[in-house]
Parts: sequence; C-alpha cells; structure tokens
Amino acid sequence: MTLLQKEYNDVAYISGPLLFVNAASDLAYGAIVNIKDAEGKLRGGQVISVTDQNAVIQVFGETRGLDLATASVSLVEDVARLGVSKEMIGRRFDGLGRPIDGLPAVVAEKRLSINGQAMNPTARAKPEEFIQTGISTIDVNTSLIRGQKLPIFSGSGLPHNELAAQIARQAKVPGHEGDFAVVFAAMGLTQREVSFFTQEFERTGALARSVLFLNRADDPAVERLLTPRMALTTAEYLAFEHGYHVLVILTDLTNYCEALREIGGAREEIPGRRGFPGYMYTDLASLYERAGVVQGKPGSVTQIPILSMPDDDITHPIPDLTGYITEGQIVIDRTLNAKGVFPPINPLPSLSRLQGNGIGKGKTRADHKNVSDQLFAAYANGLDLRKLVAITGEDALTETDKLYLRFADDFEQYFIGQGDQDRSIDDSLTVAWGILSKLPQSQLTRLSKDSIDKFYGEKMDEMWRGGRNMSM
Repeated sequence: MTLLQKEYNDVAYISGPLLFVNAASDLAYGAIVNIKDAEGKLRGGQVISVTDQNAVIQVFGETRGLDLATASVSLVEDVARLGVSKEMIGRRFDGLGRPIDGLPAVVAEKRLSINGQAMNPTARAKPEEFIQTGISTIDVNTSLIRGQKLPIFSGSGLPHNELAAQIARQAKVPGHEGDFAVVFAAMGLTQREVSFFTQEFERTGALARSVLFLNRADDPAVERLLTPRMALTTAEYLAFEHGYHVLVILTDLTNYCEALREIGGAREEIPGRRGFPGYMYTDLASLYERAGVVQGKPGSVTQIPILSMPDDDITHPIPDLTGYITEGQIVIDRTLNAKGVFPPINPLPSLSRLQGNGIGKGKTRADHKNVSDQLFAAYANGLDLRKLVAITGEDALTETDKLYLRFADDFEQYFIGQGDQDRSIDDSLTVAWGILSKLPQSQLTRLSKDSIDKFYGEKMDEMWRGGRNMSM
C-alpha cells in the first residue's frame, strides 16, 4: 500500500455521494482515498473522474457532516485492490470485501486490482465442458458450459433468489468436484434476503466451498459498483492461481445498474435510454467478459448473472444489453410460477449458445441434443394447442393433439417442476424419456431410431415412475 502525505483541501462542492475537489489533477482514475472531516473522522472514497480542473470522488458512505471549508482528501492506494487468499473459501464479506462473519480478517497472499486484467483473446480456450446444475431444464435444454456467461432473466417477486441458492448448492463439474468453488455476490439485498442466503448456505453446507459478498440495500449505492468486481477478482485468483473451476453468481444486476444511474445523475451526465448512462454497455461488458477458460491454466471462471426485468420487459436496457454481451439467457416465467411450478424456467425463450460445445457422446450422453430438441418442439406444440382449446374447446382436437396437451402438462409438472431435487444429467434425461414415451413413436421425429429402440417402450414404465418419484 502506497501512502502519500499530500492533502487536497480545495473541496469545491458536494453532490449526493460525490465530492468535487479542485487542483487535484495528479490523482489517478480509480485511486482509493480517505476523506477527513473537521472532527478527524475518516471515510473512504474512489476517484471516478479526473480533469485539469478537478477530480470527482465517490464517497463510500454518507456525505452528511462534510464541510467544504474543513474537508480534506488524501491518497491511500493508486487503485482499488482486494487482499485475496485461498482461505477466503467458506467466508462471508460485505460489498467492500470486509469480513462480516465474526472471524478475523483474511491474511492476504496477494493484493489485486479489482478491475482485473483484460484476457488476451488469443489465450482464451474454447468452452466445451459441461457444468451440471442439478436442474433439469437448465442441464437438458439450456446447458451451462465451463467458461460461459449465462444470465438468468427474472422479474419482481419471482423466486430467483431461491434458484440462485439451489444452483450454488448443486452445481458441479462432473469429475472435478474437489476443485469446484462458488463465488456468490449479492447487491442491494434486504435484511430478509441477507438472512435467507446466510442461513441457506450454512444449512446446506454450500458455504464450505463458497465465498460470499453481500451488499445490503441500506449500504451506500457506490459500494454496489464495487461488489461484483470484488467477487470476480476473488474468482480469477482462485481459478488462475489455484486451479479451481469457479462459478460466479451475481444477483441482482438490476440493483447494480440502478446504482450506475444514481451515480450518473449525481455527476450530471447526459442520460441514455430510460435514464441509464450511455456507457452502461461498456460497464456491463467489463464484468461479463471476465468469464472464460485460459489456455495452459487448469482453472476457469463461469458466470451466472441474475437480473430482475422491470415490468417483465425483456426489451428493457438492462436485459437487452446483457443479452448482447452474454451467450444466451435462462428465462423465469411468471405464468409457471403462478401454477406452483418450481423452478419456473420456461425453456422456449431460454437459450444457451454454447450448449452444442459441451454435450453429446463422451461429454453428457449421445442422445442429449436430440432429446432437448424433441422436448422443445413437443412443448411448443402443446402450448399452441392450449391457445386453440381456449377458442374451440378440446372436442375439436384429434387424439394426437390431446396427447400433446397432456405432454405439456406433464412436462411442466414433472420435468420443469422438480422442486429442490438435485438431478444428475442421467436422471434428467430419464425423466425426459419417460414423458416423451407418452407420445407415439411416429411423433418423435427429432430422435434417432437407435435412441428410440434403446430408451422408448420397454423401459417406459420404469422411467415414468422414476420421473414422478423424483419430482414429487
């Protein structure tokens, strides 16, 4: 840590969480500073803009009590850094990386810039190893691949927190369970949500392989901008220094973007779409692009960002920009949730662009891709028939149409609605075949004859009972 005795006393004005200091052009962008008031009380801050005229500082905390005439600023570090160690696994921290579990501070092995380093595109390895989340709709239909960034699009009041906790508890890279870790960063949590995640991680034992960063709703908004960077810095260290396969879960990115908008307003920036800063795409990319696999290094960083779409609007700037940067999306459906289906993931608007890289023979199972396609086609047909029935009634349907209607019901109840079960990929495919076997073989046009001969018919009853038991 480099200390500088020089103090900057010409504080021009204060706007919300921002401090404007004149004659401070020698401060560096991203530098960490201390702000001292008339009583000698210190509060932290970060330089977010430097011009020839002044420097703009984000204050980590309230600016109440700061007097322009007596406030002074001094440099602490040239850039925001986090002390990292392998011993962080199993610990809980606040949004600034300070322990909140009652244990001593971590003895840092290194102090790393939280902004990370750009990953050389030529050093990136192709993501092609399957991560099992234990959730059938994700594993079969929108498979997560090691090194991928695959967001979850949710909405207000939907159970994305419960889904995040379940993924954190169940996720694994088959064959690499011992060197798998979860870094969980939550932004803008209420006290109830903090208690839920803390108790859930401790109750299920997931904390033993996890690092938690919890930013509360009553913490300063500026801390929300640092929380995901703290988490990703920890993930990169564990992955590329210690060889862990790290799954980073970031929730809720909507709270992060709201903090960006708040800071932009305080800086009197010209707003972009819906008042969000015009640079929000670049800012989000600086987070999402820190996922990947590096050639020659055994570890990896995989991301599942979670965001709640305002008014369930998938065209809102936050999900819209996220969709451009990431490799697909998992969509939580309000209609399924209203039916009591959990997890209420709708596979039709969901997509994993890297799914084909990590599934199939030698990776998951040879019939995986075809089963996924057949489930998608049959479910889409069943939903179309539901709309038709609402107009014409079920009497107008053929017997095959009625089978598709029942398929859609069974698919939602037994495949999607697995509850808190942890299913292996074989379990999930077994349930899928049990449901598909309720359709005539002539309708299974996406499946090969070899697969139908192997999994359809004589094993139908056994698979069907297994699917029902695992789901209920």
